[in-house]
Amino acid sequence: MNGLHLTADLYDCANQALLRDADALMALCRSAVVEAGLQAVAERWHPFPAGPEGPGGITGVILLAESHLAIHTWPERAAVTLDVYVCNFGRDNSAAAEQLLARLQQAFAPARQQLERLQRGAAWSA
Repeated sequence: MNGLHLTADLYDCANQALLRDADALMALCRSAVVEAGLQAVAERWHPFPAGPEGPGGITGVILLAESHLAIHTWPERAAVTLDVYVCNFGRDNSAAAEQLLARLQQAFAPARQQLERLQRGAAWSA
């Protein structure tokens, strides 16, 4: 239960192709997970159809042995939300979570962003 939960809301992303190309987004997320030293155990992706405002976005999650990466894109707003959670039971995965988030931020190249960092389970004791 002891873990680190990171969220990022990225706005005015320069790399707009990633917001609507499911194959490219999946490849990026998979490689970023591996580069961070985390272990993917399952994944699920859902591309949304185009609408009146333009191409549809993508929602995806990679389940990690350590917890999860969730991502939601809004091409019509040049925005994406990222959610990275790792539990630190057995080993501290905080640096890996930070690396994963930083790699995705770099890939989207946002002009603006809002980041949150939450230590979870700190009050819990056995």
